[in-house]
Amino acid sequence: MSTCLGLYIENNVIKYAKVSKDNEKIKIDSFGIKFYDKLNEAIKQVIEETYSYKTPISINLSNEDYHYFYLFSMLNKKDMQNVVNTEFESICYDNGVNKDAFETRYVLVDDLEDKEKVKAIHISANKADLAKKEQQLEGYHITAESPIGTSIGNLLDYKEKENVLIVNIEDKTTVTTVVDKKIVDVNAIEEGISSILAGISAKENSYAKAYEICKNSTIYTQDGKDLQYEENEYLDDIMPTLYNIVTGVRKIIDQSLNRIDKIYITGMASVINNIDIYFQEYLKDIKCEILRPYFISNVQTKINIKDYIEVNSAIAIALDGLGEGLKGLNFKKETFKDKLPEWLTMDVGGKEKKTSKSNFSKFNLNFSLDFNEKLTQGEIGLIRIVVGILVILLIYSGVSIFLNNEIQNKKQEVISATQVVNAEIGKINSDTTKLRGNTNKYNTMTQKLEELTSKTQEKNRRKNAIPTLLNQIMFTIPKGVQITSIENTSGANIVINVQSSNYEQLGYFKSKIKEDGILLDVVSDSGQKQGQNGLIKTVIEGKLPIE
Repeated sequence: MSTCLGLYIENNVIKYAKVSKDNEKIKIDSFGIKFYDKLNEAIKQVIEETYSYKTPISINLSNEDYHYFYLFSMLNKKDMQNVVNTEFESICYDNGVNKDAFETRYVLVDDLEDKEKVKAIHISANKADLAKKEQQLEGYHITAESPIGTSIGNLLDYKEKENVLIVNIEDKTTVTTVVDKKIVDVNAIEEGISSILAGISAKENSYAKAYEICKNSTIYTQDGKDLQYEENEYLDDIMPTLYNIVTGVRKIIDQSLNRIDKIYITGMASVINNIDIYFQEYLKDIKCEILRPYFISNVQTKINIKDYIEVNSAIAIALDGLGEGLKGLNFKKETFKDKLPEWLTMDVGGKEKKTSKSNFSKFNLNFSLDFNEKLTQGEIGLIRIVVGILVILLIYSGVSIFLNNEIQNKKQEVISATQVVNAEIGKINSDTTKLRGNTNKYNTMTQKLEELTSKTQEKNRRKNAIPTLLNQIMFTIPKGVQITSIENTSGANIVINVQSSNYEQLGYFKSKIKEDGILLDVVSDSGQKQGQNGLIKTVIEGKLPIE
């Protein structure tokens, strides 16, 4: 019997399922969900509760991307791999990312549109994410690290000529297409239960409580049988996300060239009551139901089947560790311990077995052989020493060769990583230079804009000052005083030519202009009487009071 502990890890939550397999019989020994603040502590608790100290562990990938490449079926394996690598490198170039920053795997499936081609389902994961997750599980026996988009198919009882979708609503949603017992497509919908839990937890200040609210929520249907909108304030957080998901699923169905017979719903959101009915109402022509692991029946277990369903992802991941599902998608690299030859782990000590008689029945200290005499205790001791030395030399040689190979591999990895880092540093320096150039341009443009603004403000002040001046003069000019001209000679300087038959009126007018602050630095000439009509003409100068 083989056993594997499946851990499905996402933000704030970890699902676990310990699964055993005996021939074709599969059994779930223990399972559950934990919400955590510190992942290391949560994993430790799961290991202790499930007694999985030495049990192989299978985990899920994080933030993996799916791509699809189409290849001619007549190509050999090496050429296909080269084409796939080239296509992925092209995608990385178009997106401005470094291909060496990703770990990749792919599997080949039949191309349903062209029989002469095969389709490569290509999956990539960031090496930094992989290293981080493996570091969090350091000290445990990790045997598999697989994408949930393909692993979730492990729970399905495949039927010939049946096309189905598996909608797995976790933090994000993956939609896996199975055509005639084969996984042919995996699509991602960015929205998932994380959008729902985030909204509810913001009100309740607890991620775990938000999940319990989802489990106890019954969504309403169009016929009104389960209409609880007035009773459940959290439906405002649940319904928009579910609508976006079911709309995305509808779009995938519409774009598919194959008729879809059934839709299975799974993931954390599957615990929401009536979610299958809700999907059914939007996808009327396709049967929708909750995905139940094919090897579990209500007769075989006293546990509520819904409790199994909410950890479906962990069960599927555990089955990957037991050798189920698509081959070649394990992202777990072999460690030093995994690469050790089996004979190095054998116990070379122990009690001495009795020496059987043989042709070499005696070994004297002078290396002479006597086939008729028994070995003395000294000779037996010498043989033990020689054999021990030989065993140590063999072990030392084997370990030395292995370590030397590992050192060379690590050196190559360091060189490759250094080249990647240097390339990234070059990009950073280039971006920094561009940023500095743009900063200088921005400062220059800012300075010009400030100058233009200053000039515009000055112009507006002068533009408004003249009408104000005329308005003030109109209400200030005394009777008998005539203005013959007003001129803005330069800048804020104003020259007013006035005339009157009376010196007092002119003096009064000048005084009002000065006292009321209509003009600043007011000066005037003494005035001259001109012409037969006896009019006195004078010039008043001053500056506009522009701030």
